Parts: sequence; structure tokens; C-alpha cells
Amino acid sequence: MIKRYSRKELTDIWSEENKYKIWLDVEVAAAEAMEKLSQIPKGVAKIVKKKARIDVNRIHKIESKVKHDVIAFLTSVTEKAGINARYLHQGMTSSDVLDTSFNIQMVQSGKIILKDLDQILKVLKKKANKYKFTPCMGRSHGIHAEPVTFGLKLASFYEEFKRNKKRLVNAIDEVSTCAISGAVGTFANINPNVEKHVAKKLGLKVEPISTQIIPRDRHAFYFSVLGIIAGSIERVAIEIRHLQRTEVYELQEYFSKNQKGSSAMPHKKNPILSENLTGLARMVRSAVIPALENIALWHERDISHSSVERNIGPDANITTDFALVRLTNILDNMIIYPKKMLKNINITKGLIFSQEIMLELTKSGLSREQSYRIVQNHAKKCLDKNLNLFDVISSDKLIMKKITPKKLKSIFSYTKHFKNINFIFRRVFR
Repeated sequence: MIKRYSRKELTDIWSEENKYKIWLDVEVAAAEAMEKLSQIPKGVAKIVKKKARIDVNRIHKIESKVKHDVIAFLTSVTEKAGINARYLHQGMTSSDVLDTSFNIQMVQSGKIILKDLDQILKVLKKKANKYKFTPCMGRSHGIHAEPVTFGLKLASFYEEFKRNKKRLVNAIDEVSTCAISGAVGTFANINPNVEKHVAKKLGLKVEPISTQIIPRDRHAFYFSVLGIIAGSIERVAIEIRHLQRTEVYELQEYFSKNQKGSSAMPHKKNPILSENLTGLARMVRSAVIPALENIALWHERDISHSSVERNIGPDANITTDFALVRLTNILDNMIIYPKKMLKNINITKGLIFSQEIMLELTKSGLSREQSYRIVQNHAKKCLDKNLNLFDVISSDKLIMKKITPKKLKSIFSYTKHFKNINFIFRRVFR
């Protein structure tokens, strides 16, 4: 990813330097196991670990000639560590190093993204409780439906990101495997105990069966979870964008003192950060289909997945991390306008209480169809002539025979819509 949408914590994980460092860790751990099994001389792992140095430029220079990254890496290590390094990689194949290392990078990234999720959950919980009973308009199809609270909106986001955290924990576990099984995964030239040692040393689990590569359904699950997280990010971002529209303006992204909204129009305050997140979410989700297509490879292996993962591995993880951190900052600093929320609730002059009027009529003996038709006709009249529904209903003699004035007045109150807010919050924040 470009630096504009990257954080150092993630770019360091996906740097060439870190990748080759992990490769060396894999090779040294395998050498340790081989020494214990008397397959290579004692002290090889110690010497290599002490003398080997990662020289990215040198590895790339060798690769330009040999056209093989792992061979280039091993050649570079041998140049630094000396003749003892010839015992590295005994009975192993390139995928043993590449796949195990790729999984480690995924785990490292996933753990940081988990911390990002913890932060966004912390902010959402704080804001949800702050605006727990702040009335605002609930909308379906973009149209006023019935009142909710702003805290309830935020609690909904909290619950979703709580699910995302659980999914990511499972996805990290899914890719926390190690394969050191040699060509076509049969252990023909390497002892399975080497794999067991490497897995334990590097904090991974043994891959039960690898076909020279670690099965890519594991990675597809991980990237799919990132795609779902991206969808959740966009859901929040779109809500912010809609609520910041001029005619709604119930909230706004923080706008700093010297910030400019438009090169042409000085009055503009645009939700650029939320719009940015919508775009970044698309980028993360674009990695899901290639990850799913990587599952089906030829026979025991091919490398059609390799070029895909060299792109989506860093890009999807780095972008997800950046987007989560940005969204957390937006939520923590956004400006809320409770008075405008209340004003918007009243903009339709009581039409949002139509359901309860209909229900009261059905309780009085009218059929649901007849009750619906009566209330709907009055609602249409109010919309067409900009009338207040309470006044129109109050002048309907049939309705007033069925509903007392006191009851009618109680219907036109949004507070009763919040009687179960505490109940919902207990379920979410238990």
C-alpha cells in the first residue's frame, strides 16, 4: 500500500527485511531440530544465527540471476555465515519456508488488527453510553420510520465489531499453522519431528496434511474476515456521511481550525475521512475473491497463488489496520448535534406515530385493513398539505370515538419508544 494509507506497525511486518528475517528464523529452527536428530552436525544453527545477516539488496541481486527467491536467500546467508550454512534447508522445499513465514506475517498483522478492534470497541461503548437516551430519527429506505436513540445506533455498531473480533480470533487461529514436509508434503527427505520443533519454536501448530503447500482455504477464511470487517467499517462510515448531509446535519466529522473543505467553495465541510473509509473498504473487499480463487491449485501445488498473495497479503492487512484506526479517531472526535436530531424527529409533524394510532384502532374493534386505510389517508393529507397529524386525527370523529384525547396525546410522545433501551444495552454490554 502507498504510505498515505499505511501505518508503520503494519508496513514493518510486510517489509522485505522482516520477511527474510522470518525465513531465517524458520531455517534456523529447522536446523536445530535436525541437529537433535543427528541429521546435520552440531552447532550449525548457532553459527548461522550468529553470523547470518539479512542483506535485502544482495538477495535481490542474486535473485536477478538465479530467478528463485529462496535460493537467492540461502546463497546470501551462506555468504555471511560460511560453509556451515550448506546444511540449511536439508530435505525442505521452498514452500516450507514461504508458507510458514507468510502465516507468521498474517498472525503478526492479525494481532495488531485485534488491538485496533479493541480500541474501536472502547470508543463505541463510551459514546453509546453517552448518547444512550439522545433521541434521533430511525430511518428505513432513507425515510423517517420511528424514533431511536443515537446511543442505540452506536450500540449496534459495537455489537457488530464484537462479532468481528471473534471472527478475527478464529481466522488468526486458522492461519497459525506450520508446514515443513518437503516436496509434495510426504516427509520423504525430512523427519516430521523437524516440523513439530519449528511449529513449537515459532508459536504455530503443525499443519495436519500439506500438499507441499499449506491449504489455501485457511487464508481464504482470513481474508474473508478482513472483507467483513471492511464492510462494517463502511457501514459506520456511510451512516456518518448521511447524517452529515446539509439537510440532515445531525453530526459532523471533526473539522480542525486550519482545515479546508473545498478548493472552490470556502463554506464546505466535507466528510472526507468517512468517504475515504468507504473507498478503503472496497480495496480490502477486493482481496476476498482472489483469496477464494487461490484455494483451487493444480495437483499438489502450483504457484498461481503466489503473485496474488504478494499483493493482497500486505495490502489487505495494512489497509484494514489503517481504516480501523482512522474510524476510531473519527468516532472519538465527531461532533454531535442533539438539538438537530430532535428537530428532525419533528420535521414530519407527527407522522412517525402513525403505527400506534393504527394499533389503537385495531384494539377498539376495527379491522387492521380498515385502521391502516384510515391512518394512511390522514398521513397522505398531512404530507400533501403540510399539516400536523395530531390536529388531523383530533378532528376525525370516528377515531376520537375509539381513542380518548388523553390516550391520543400519550401516543404523540417519542419517549415511550425508549422504554426498552436499558434492556437492549444490557444484552449488548453484558
